[in-house]
Order: sequence, then structure tokens, then C-alpha cells
Amino acid sequence: MKKDPREINLFEVSPTKNKSTVTDKVKTTDVNILLNRVRHSKKTEFKKRIIFSSLLILATSLVCFFFLI
Repeated sequence: MKKDPREINLFEVSPTKNKSTVTDKVKTTDVNILLNRVRHSKKTEFKKRIIFSSLLILATSLVCFFFLI
């Protein structure tokens, strides 16, 4: 094994070393929260599509009705 040319100074306190311990904490997210968010967004998207489709069908049927009269 080779010797490391760097010397270790035990009395020197570096702020970057202190920050590294704080940033080493693992951030976790609850999977259920993410799944519920996806389900909710799918439901709202489906409702928007249903409303848009029904309004489009209503508009075309009204145009056809007044065109035939």
C-alpha cells in the first residue's frame, strides 16, 4: 500500500464537513401519497374529457337541429 501524502489535521474543523453530515440525510416520500395524486389527476382528466365530449355532442346536435328546421 502506498502512503497518502496528505496529512490529516484533527484540530481543523471545516464547515464543508459539517454540511456533508446534514445533507447525508435521506429524504423519503410516501408512495401512497404519490399514487393518490396520480389517481386524482386521472379522475379530473377523465371528468374534463367527459364534459368536453358532451358539450361537443350537444353543440353539433343543436347545429343539426336548427339546420333541419
